[in-house]
Amino acid sequence: MRAVIPFKKSNAKSRLSTLLTDKEREEFAMAMLSDVTETLLRSGCFKVVDILSTSLIDDVGANIVLTEMGLNEALNEYLHKMSSHFFNEPVLIIMADIPLVSIKNIREITASHAEIVIVPGRMGGTNALFISDPSRFHVDYYGASFLKHRNIAEKKVLVYEVFDSFNLSTDIDEVADLAEVLLHGTGRAAGYLKKLGFVLEESRGRVGVKRK
Repeated sequence: MRAVIPFKKSNAKSRLSTLLTDKEREEFAMAMLSDVTETLLRSGCFKVVDILSTSLIDDVGANIVLTEMGLNEALNEYLHKMSSHFFNEPVLIIMADIPLVSIKNIREITASHAEIVIVPGRMGGTNALFISDPSRFHVDYYGASFLKHRNIAEKKVLVYEVFDSFNLSTDIDEVADLAEVLLHGTGRAAGYLKKLGFVLEESRGRVGVKRK
Protein backbone atom coordinates (compact mmCIF):
# COMPACT_ATOMS: atom_id res chain seq x y z
CA MET A 1 0.00 0.00 0.00
CA ARG A 2 1.30 3.45 -0.96
CA ALA A 3 0.45 7.05 -0.12
CA VAL A 4 1.15 10.12 -2.21
CA ILE A 5 0.93 13.77 -1.19
CA PRO A 6 0.85 16.45 -3.92
CA PHE A 7 2.76 19.54 -2.79
CA LYS A 8 3.60 22.97 -4.13
CA LYS A 9 5.97 25.11 -2.08
CA SER A 10 6.40 28.20 -4.27
CA ASN A 11 3.73 30.86 -3.70
CA ALA A 12 2.07 28.53 -1.22
CA LYS A 13 -1.25 29.48 0.35
CA SER A 14 -1.59 32.82 -1.43
CA ARG A 15 -4.90 33.55 0.29
CA LEU A 16 -3.02 33.88 3.57
CA SER A 17 -0.87 36.71 2.21
CA THR A 18 -2.74 39.32 4.25
CA LEU A 19 -1.27 37.79 7.43
CA LEU A 20 1.84 35.90 6.35
CA THR A 21 4.87 36.87 4.29
CA ASP A 22 5.94 34.74 1.33
CA LYS A 23 8.59 33.02 3.47
CA GLU A 24 6.14 32.42 6.31
CA ARG A 25 3.58 30.94 3.95
CA GLU A 26 6.16 28.53 2.55
CA GLU A 27 7.27 27.54 6.05
CA PHE A 28 3.66 27.08 7.17
CA ALA A 29 2.96 24.91 4.12
CA MET A 30 6.02 22.82 5.00
CA ALA A 31 4.80 22.49 8.61
CA MET A 32 1.41 21.22 7.42
CA LEU A 33 3.11 18.81 5.01
CA SER A 34 5.23 17.50 7.88
CA ASP A 35 2.10 16.92 9.99
CA VAL A 36 0.42 14.96 7.19
CA THR A 37 3.54 12.96 6.35
CA GLU A 38 4.23 12.08 9.98
CA THR A 39 0.66 10.89 10.47
CA LEU A 40 0.90 8.63 7.43
CA LEU A 41 4.19 7.15 8.57
CA ARG A 42 3.02 6.63 12.15
CA SER A 43 -0.17 4.92 10.97
CA GLY A 44 1.85 1.90 9.88
CA CYS A 45 -0.40 1.46 6.85
CA PHE A 46 2.08 2.22 4.07
CA LYS A 47 5.30 0.70 2.89
CA VAL A 48 6.00 3.83 0.82
CA VAL A 49 5.02 7.49 1.26
CA ASP A 50 5.77 9.72 -1.74
CA ILE A 51 5.60 13.51 -1.96
CA LEU A 52 4.82 14.67 -5.48
CA SER A 53 6.52 18.07 -5.45
CA THR A 54 7.03 20.81 -8.03
CA SER A 55 10.36 21.80 -6.40
CA LEU A 56 13.07 20.46 -4.13
CA ILE A 57 12.05 20.55 -0.47
CA ASP A 58 13.61 19.73 2.87
CA ASP A 59 13.59 16.12 3.99
CA VAL A 60 10.33 15.28 5.79
CA GLY A 61 10.89 11.54 6.03
CA ALA A 62 9.26 10.57 2.73
CA ASN A 63 10.36 10.05 -0.87
CA ILE A 64 10.42 13.25 -2.94
CA VAL A 65 9.18 12.77 -6.51
CA LEU A 66 9.77 15.87 -8.62
CA THR A 67 7.28 16.82 -11.31
CA GLU A 68 6.65 19.81 -13.56
CA MET A 69 3.14 18.72 -14.47
CA GLY A 70 -0.14 20.04 -13.16
CA LEU A 71 -2.01 18.31 -10.36
CA ASN A 72 -4.26 16.07 -12.47
CA GLU A 73 -1.57 15.14 -14.97
CA ALA A 74 0.98 14.36 -12.27
CA LEU A 75 -1.38 12.25 -10.19
CA ASN A 76 -2.80 10.34 -13.14
CA GLU A 77 0.71 9.55 -14.33
CA TYR A 78 1.53 8.36 -10.81
CA LEU A 79 -1.56 6.11 -10.75
CA HIS A 80 -0.61 4.74 -14.16
CA LYS A 81 2.84 3.82 -12.89
CA MET A 82 1.39 2.27 -9.75
CA SER A 83 -0.93 0.09 -11.84
CA SER A 84 1.96 -1.65 -13.59
CA HIS A 85 2.83 -5.22 -12.75
CA PHE A 86 5.72 -3.96 -10.61
CA PHE A 87 3.34 -2.42 -8.08
CA ASN A 88 -0.40 -3.01 -8.59
CA GLU A 89 -1.28 -1.98 -5.05
CA PRO A 90 -3.74 0.39 -3.38
CA VAL A 91 -2.90 4.09 -3.32
CA LEU A 92 -4.00 6.83 -0.94
CA ILE A 93 -3.90 10.34 -2.37
CA ILE A 94 -4.04 12.95 0.38
CA MET A 95 -3.65 16.71 0.26
CA ALA A 96 -0.81 18.45 2.10
CA ASP A 97 -2.93 21.13 3.79
CA ILE A 98 -5.00 19.04 6.22
CA PRO A 99 -2.81 19.10 9.35
CA LEU A 100 -5.59 17.82 11.63
CA VAL A 101 -5.63 14.37 10.03
CA SER A 102 -5.24 11.62 12.61
CA ILE A 103 -3.79 8.12 12.62
CA LYS A 104 -7.29 6.83 13.38
CA ASN A 105 -8.61 8.56 10.24
CA ILE A 106 -5.96 6.93 8.07
CA ARG A 107 -6.46 3.46 9.51
CA GLU A 108 -10.23 3.66 9.06
CA ILE A 109 -9.93 4.78 5.44
CA THR A 110 -7.44 2.07 4.47
CA ALA A 111 -9.49 -0.60 6.27
CA SER A 112 -12.51 0.10 4.05
CA HIS A 113 -13.75 -2.71 1.79
CA ALA A 114 -14.91 -0.19 -0.83
CA GLU A 115 -13.02 0.02 -4.10
CA ILE A 116 -12.86 3.80 -3.82
CA VAL A 117 -13.01 5.92 -0.67
CA ILE A 118 -13.72 9.60 -1.32
CA VAL A 119 -12.97 12.08 1.45
CA PRO A 120 -14.75 15.36 0.71
CA GLY A 121 -13.33 18.76 1.50
CA ARG A 122 -15.40 21.86 1.92
CA MET A 123 -17.19 23.52 -1.00
CA GLY A 124 -17.14 20.38 -3.16
CA GLY A 125 -13.45 19.58 -3.05
CA THR A 126 -11.69 16.25 -2.48
CA ASN A 127 -9.13 16.06 0.32
CA ALA A 128 -8.24 12.38 0.02
CA LEU A 129 -8.90 9.40 -2.23
CA PHE A 130 -8.20 5.77 -1.42
CA ILE A 131 -8.00 3.74 -4.62
CA SER A 132 -7.84 -0.04 -4.28
CA ASP A 133 -6.90 -0.61 -7.94
CA PRO A 134 -5.12 2.37 -9.59
CA SER A 135 -5.57 0.87 -13.05
CA ARG A 136 -9.34 1.43 -12.82
CA PHE A 137 -9.47 5.05 -11.73
CA HIS A 138 -8.30 8.53 -12.68
CA VAL A 139 -8.54 11.82 -10.83
CA ASP A 140 -10.10 15.12 -11.84
CA TYR A 141 -9.39 17.85 -9.29
CA TYR A 142 -10.42 21.52 -9.21
CA GLY A 143 -13.99 22.76 -9.07
CA ALA A 144 -16.51 20.32 -7.64
CA SER A 145 -14.02 17.46 -7.65
CA PHE A 146 -16.00 15.47 -5.08
CA LEU A 147 -18.86 15.15 -7.58
CA LYS A 148 -16.42 14.39 -10.39
CA HIS A 149 -14.75 11.58 -8.45
CA ARG A 150 -18.09 10.13 -7.42
CA ASN A 151 -19.23 10.19 -11.05
CA ILE A 152 -16.01 8.52 -12.23
CA ALA A 153 -16.54 5.73 -9.71
CA GLU A 154 -20.16 5.28 -10.80
CA LYS A 155 -19.30 5.21 -14.52
CA LYS A 156 -16.63 2.59 -13.90
CA VAL A 157 -19.08 0.61 -11.72
CA LEU A 158 -16.80 0.82 -8.71
CA VAL A 159 -18.13 0.46 -5.18
CA TYR A 160 -17.34 3.71 -3.40
CA GLU A 161 -17.63 5.04 0.12
CA VAL A 162 -17.82 8.66 1.24
CA PHE A 163 -15.69 9.14 4.35
CA ASP A 164 -17.05 12.07 6.34
CA SER A 165 -14.54 13.53 8.81
CA PHE A 166 -14.10 16.94 10.40
CA ASN A 167 -10.33 16.45 10.60
CA LEU A 168 -10.00 15.55 6.94
CA SER A 169 -12.48 18.11 5.65
CA THR A 170 -10.56 20.94 7.30
CA ASP A 171 -8.17 22.07 4.61
CA ILE A 172 -6.32 25.27 5.46
CA ASP A 173 -6.73 27.91 2.76
CA GLU A 174 -8.31 31.02 4.22
CA VAL A 175 -7.37 33.25 7.16
CA ALA A 176 -10.42 32.00 9.09
CA ASP A 177 -9.11 28.43 8.78
CA LEU A 178 -6.13 29.23 10.98
CA ALA A 179 -8.42 29.22 14.00
CA GLU A 180 -9.10 25.52 13.44
CA VAL A 181 -5.37 24.78 13.55
CA LEU A 182 -4.97 26.66 16.83
CA LEU A 183 -8.13 25.11 18.30
CA HIS A 184 -7.55 21.49 17.33
CA GLY A 185 -3.97 21.12 16.08
CA THR A 186 -1.19 19.56 18.13
CA GLY A 187 1.51 19.26 15.49
CA ARG A 188 4.03 21.42 13.70
CA ALA A 189 1.50 23.63 11.93
CA ALA A 190 -0.09 24.70 15.21
CA GLY A 191 3.33 25.16 16.77
CA TYR A 192 4.49 27.32 13.87
CA LEU A 193 1.48 29.65 14.13
CA LYS A 194 2.05 30.02 17.87
CA LYS A 195 5.73 30.74 17.24
CA LEU A 196 4.69 33.59 14.92
CA GLY A 197 2.53 35.03 17.69
CA PHE A 198 -0.93 33.96 16.53
CA VAL A 199 -3.58 33.56 19.21
CA LEU A 200 -7.30 32.94 19.23
CA GLU A 201 -9.63 35.91 19.38
CA GLU A 202 -13.36 35.81 20.05
CA SER A 203 -15.54 38.41 18.39
CA ARG A 204 -19.35 38.45 18.29
CA GLY A 205 -19.50 34.84 19.37
CA ARG A 206 -17.10 33.60 16.67
CA VAL A 207 -13.51 32.56 17.10
CA GLY A 208 -10.85 34.03 14.86
CA VAL A 209 -7.13 34.68 15.06
CA LYS A 210 -4.94 37.68 15.61
CA ARG A 211 -1.20 38.21 15.58
CA LYS A 212 0.33 39.72 18.68
